[in-house]
Amino acid sequence: MHLIQVDSVQRWMEDLKLMTDCECMCILQSKPISIEKDEENELIVSSQYSTCDNLQLLLKRAWIISTEFTRIAQKLEKNRWQRVHSMTVRVNCHVRSMINEYNTFTRNSSEEMQQFEKLLIDKCSEFTTFTERCIQIEDEQILKSMKSCINETLAVVAQHFGQLIELILTYEIQNLLRQIELSDNAYITESALSSLFSLTQEGAHLCRIIAKEGGVVALFKICRQDCFRCLYAQTLRTLASVCCVEEGVHQLEKVDGVLCLADILTDSSHSEATRAEAAAVVAQITSPHLTFTQHLSSFLENMEEIVTALVKLCQEASSGEVFLLASAALANITFFDTVACEMLLQLNAMKILLAACSDKQIVDTPYSRDQVVTILANMSVLDQCASEIIQGNGVQLLLEMLFEKSSSGNSAEVAACERVQQKSAVTLARLSRDPEVADAAIKLCCIPRLIKLCRSPTERNNSDSVLVACLAALRRLAVMSPDGLEDSDFQQLVKPRLVDSFLLCTNMEESFV
Repeated sequence: MHLIQVDSVQRWMEDLKLMTDCECMCILQSKPISIEKDEENELIVSSQYSTCDNLQLLLKRAWIISTEFTRIAQKLEKNRWQRVHSMTVRVNCHVRSMINEYNTFTRNSSEEMQQFEKLLIDKCSEFTTFTERCIQIEDEQILKSMKSCINETLAVVAQHFGQLIELILTYEIQNLLRQIELSDNAYITESALSSLFSLTQEGAHLCRIIAKEGGVVALFKICRQDCFRCLYAQTLRTLASVCCVEEGVHQLEKVDGVLCLADILTDSSHSEATRAEAAAVVAQITSPHLTFTQHLSSFLENMEEIVTALVKLCQEASSGEVFLLASAALANITFFDTVACEMLLQLNAMKILLAACSDKQIVDTPYSRDQVVTILANMSVLDQCASEIIQGNGVQLLLEMLFEKSSSGNSAEVAACERVQQKSAVTLARLSRDPEVADAAIKLCCIPRLIKLCRSPTERNNSDSVLVACLAALRRLAVMSPDGLEDSDFQQLVKPRLVDSFLLCTNMEESFV
């Protein structure tokens, strides 16, 4: 399950709320706080938390129990029998508490659910009895012979627990989707959407359940109803999350989802936020990292409309976030189909992107520059791109990108900076086959910067991919201007085979004299 990275003390404080003393649990288990006015008490419990809160509580409890199963296996491996038993008792209590909590807010669980709950409780009780018997045995040989049986029992309990959680989540997702499909009330639909989006953030497995249960169909149904226009952005954000899994993309293809996205993107009456979220879905389903997105036939049919709308969104973006989503979609499309690069050239996308980079309010992060330079790198295979780069002062921008550095030290940002450096060097290497571009790069002193990146590991954050790209760009420029390099640079970075220069640079120790 997906868990947000938080301070360890804060994590402990949150988990502590769900940890209960075992003896108290055994005494209070399944007993009401008050004999009188039970209906009133139930009403207070059910209205205190939303469905989203209840599901989050259930997922946290499930995470704690899963963690306990792992710890029991570890203690068992070390023959810590007393600890194994005490932890088994604790798991037993946690499981019963989780089931009681769930039944408190569902009230009408199915017969199948009740059977699974009973089976799990019985298995937990058997496991507890088994481990209790173990602590009464002193013979180490007998205990060792029982270890495999305990491991098998633990595996069975964990399996039943996983099946119950799967069943509960499927049931709750079905309820949420039923609300979305049947309700004509925007408030109820928004609440169900919020809960559904929250579940998508818990990992790919939950996204698969949502897709399998018809989540993509239900979400696109909202996007096709004018009465829910105010919910389009939220719906599309949820769709983008569900489409991170193969099942989501297949469902999108079946319901003509690409056509719906194209309609939203090309309709200027929709808010910028809505069109930006539609761009995010496009970016997700065209991601080059997902192999199952390469066969979207309906996307190719609507590609021209989508690309045109995305370029317009980049041009008119009022914030860095909107530009990032639109440019990310364009960047992915340039990988998705080579025809897209020719379309971008005809739409003056190069000029628009280069102009956007001069606005620090719009292209304000390494992530945005990563998308821009990806598009430039993929378009640079076209001969016509060279003149566009010269006219838009693109060589200067590529040089600036070679100096890209992370300001926060955050690992994701550092990785983005490496990609910017690498792709800007790749773009320079490709475009420098044109003498005019090569001449501009030499005049702007790109060669010294490329040499610095090759020779100084810290300048490229020890990235091998940046090194290879810089060596390739340097060799291309050296052909055009051999006088721009010192003899030592030429002998070490240009003359040898690329692999030899690479090995030389990776073994280089930086001098701090």
